[in-house]
Amino acid sequence: MSDHDLMNRREVIQRVAMLMGGAISAPAVLAVLNGCSPKPGAGWQPLFLSKEEGAMVEAVAELIMPRTDTPGAREVGVPAFIDVILKDAYPSDEQARFISGLKDFDAEAQRVHGKPFLELPQAQRVSYLQRVHDEAAAAEKVEADKDVPAGERKRPFVLMMKELTLLGFFTSQAGATQVLQYVAVPGGFQACIPIAEAGNGKQWATEASLRF
Repeated sequence: MSDHDLMNRREVIQRVAMLMGGAISAPAVLAVLNGCSPKPGAGWQPLFLSKEEGAMVEAVAELIMPRTDTPGAREVGVPAFIDVILKDAYPSDEQARFISGLKDFDAEAQRVHGKPFLELPQAQRVSYLQRVHDEAAAAEKVEADKDVPAGERKRPFVLMMKELTLLGFFTSQAGATQVLQYVAVPGGFQACIPIAEAGNGKQWATEASLRF
C-alpha cells in the first residue's frame, strides 16, 4: 500500500469516527489500515457468518447505505467486507458479541412486529432499525458524557454494523468516487468559482455525510 493510500484510509477512519461521535474499534482500524476494502461481486458466500446471519448483515448494511442514483452497500461489497473483518480481525469475544447482538436484534423485531427482521416489509425494517439505532446512540452518548473511556464501552450490534458499513462503503472505489468527491492527485488552485462548478454539488470524501 502506498503512502497516499494509507493517508486516504486514515482520513476515512477519522471522518467515520466523527460521524460515529467517537472512536472506531481497534480491530476495524487495523483491518482498514492493512488494506482491507470491499470488492464488488454478486453472490458472495459468508466465511465467518452463517448464511442467515450473512443475509441479516446484508439487509442492515443496505438500509444504512442504500442504493439511490449511486451504488449502495450491497453493490460495492460491504457485506463481504464485514464478514472478512469479523473473521480475520476481531477477537473471539468481539465476534461472539456481534453474533449475540445480531440474534437479539432479530429477536426484538420478532417481539415487536411478530416476524423475523428479514420477513418485515421495507417500511417496517427502516422504522425498526431507526428506533434501535437511536436508542443505542443515546445510550452511548450517556456513557460518553460520563467520561467512560472509549475502550471500555461495549458498542451494541447496530452501532458496530453502522461503523463497519461506513468504513467499508467509504473505502470502496464507488463510495469515494461516486458518492463523494475524490481527487487522487489534487489539481490547480481556483480561488473563486461558482459552487455549481465545484464538484457538481458533491461533498468531499473527507467530509462524508450519512444516508441513515
